[in-house]
Amino acid sequence: MPTTRQGASAPTPAGDGAMPPASAAGTLKMLVRYKHWANGLTFDNVMALPQEEALRQRPTRFGNMVHTLNHVYVVDDIFRHHLQGRKHGYTARNTEQTPAVGDLWRAVQEMDRWYIDLVDTWSDEDLATVVHFEFVGGGQGAMTREQIVLHVVNHGSYHRGFVGDMMYQVPLTPPSNDLPVFLRDHYRHAR
Repeated sequence: MPTTRQGASAPTPAGDGAMPPASAAGTLKMLVRYKHWANGLTFDNVMALPQEEALRQRPTRFGNMVHTLNHVYVVDDIFRHHLQGRKHGYTARNTEQTPAVGDLWRAVQEMDRWYIDLVDTWSDEDLATVVHFEFVGGGQGAMTREQIVLHVVNHGSYHRGFVGDMMYQVPLTPPSNDLPVFLRDHYRHAR
């Protein structure tokens, strides 16, 4: 027997004027914009902290907020090189030194723009193109363009969660950077 939860609404059919019909390329275009938006919220909050808090060593994989965000940038750059068919030169998935947060933010904005511009040129058919590469730790890899972009977006979300946890340790409540908030407050209005 079907039940209705309080606050739930029935799905609306595509093409009813509320939202355009979904496509894989359209979803990736939305996701790279979501990543850019969520990065902006996170960096705004990290840069508003006293520098010693942003760089404070904490019991986490990459040691502090900025070095964690730098890891995301390095992985984004590695996969950018894979998509370009070029060697990247990284020997690890992070740099030894933590960059200045302002410099890193400028580089992340450029990276986000690169992914947005690239994905905007793709059709659904382009997403199935297989990209062959070598993993930083060794071994051969192959992923479709679609899988690479999904990984880059998901990987960034995962590590922004680590940064959010470190913000709670300050204590500071991190921004709400979930996909539904982006869709509600930003994406649908920008279209």
